[in-house]
Amino acid sequence: MKKIKFFAMMIAAAMMSISFTACSDDNDNKGGNISNTERYQQEVDATVKAQKQSTKAILLVAFGSTWQQAYDAFDLTVSEYKKEFPGYDVYLSFSSAICINRAMAAENTAARSFYEPKYWLEAFGRVKYSEIIVQSMQVIPGEEYTRVINAMKDFSNNSNGDLDDDYLASMTLKLGYPLLAEYPSDVNALAKVLDTNFGSYAQKGAMLLMGHGNPDTYDTYKANVRYTQLEEALQDINPNYYVGTVDMKENFKTHVYERMQTNGLTSGNVYCAPLMSIAGDHAHNDMAGDDDAWDNGYEYNDEGEVEDTSWKCFFERMGYSIDTNSYTDTNGTVKGLLEFANVRALYKAHTRNAETVDYYHSKNPE
Repeated sequence: MKKIKFFAMMIAAAMMSISFTACSDDNDNKGGNISNTERYQQEVDATVKAQKQSTKAILLVAFGSTWQQAYDAFDLTVSEYKKEFPGYDVYLSFSSAICINRAMAAENTAARSFYEPKYWLEAFGRVKYSEIIVQSMQVIPGEEYTRVINAMKDFSNNSNGDLDDDYLASMTLKLGYPLLAEYPSDVNALAKVLDTNFGSYAQKGAMLLMGHGNPDTYDTYKANVRYTQLEEALQDINPNYYVGTVDMKENFKTHVYERMQTNGLTSGNVYCAPLMSIAGDHAHNDMAGDDDAWDNGYEYNDEGEVEDTSWKCFFERMGYSIDTNSYTDTNGTVKGLLEFANVRALYKAHTRNAETVDYYHSKNPE
């Protein structure tokens, strides 16, 4: 079993230090002129103090979203965690400042407040939870996963300098790994689950799964390889499975198309589904949207991708028949991974197997 190693990532650490602004000026804050950072910490502190019932806590860390459907999926996941992890207080965090700001601004639905992991961990330290499990809700251990790691490092090393060092030395901090943290165990487990969910479509045509992926410059821990490994594992089950991304070099929809052509899948039905924890902008627009840059043919960018064109439109233009039943429910709604109970079960298994990591003494754990 080979686990992607942790390395010190200066860029990711810098990202974690970036503060984000809210929709109103600091001068509008109740209680005088305080920074957004201070205000957010006060709000999270108040939430934790009000909700603390146990001595142990689980923090679920997702990238985030501004879609109500995604909020519903997150809320369902939190509710299940509370039922299946008695004795733990369960909280949800977003790692994306953009998603946090847009959620506060009620971009697509009613305003909701989400906060970065650093605020939750600081609040946990202030009430002195004896055990904290941080569960990454990412699919691959890539760029966004580094935000989870760096928040844990900073907390354990008392980056604000206001926590009890004796407490930090004695408390237990555990990490629940992303969905595809390990190869081959996690990859094979997810492949089996996906085949349970989409196997009937793979029997009838090409079943395409669209992940996010990271550009080469942000391919933290070289995590993009998990998409290739997952496609191989799925094709061992049924050769009609393909896994592409919106951001991984040489694995865009155009490259999926090339692999299909090479394998003789030159026509017929194509089914799509997002390989992302929630169905947000990428799922609804990049995969299932109606954007189409076709004008007497497509223009490919320097990396071989056709921009401003959804997967649905691209494969239709390439002569395939798109069946939307593969990625929608009975209401015609695109479904993300967290909307499948068997995928949520994989995340919960990672939480049960969370590992204790000694971040207190070293900022560069092996």
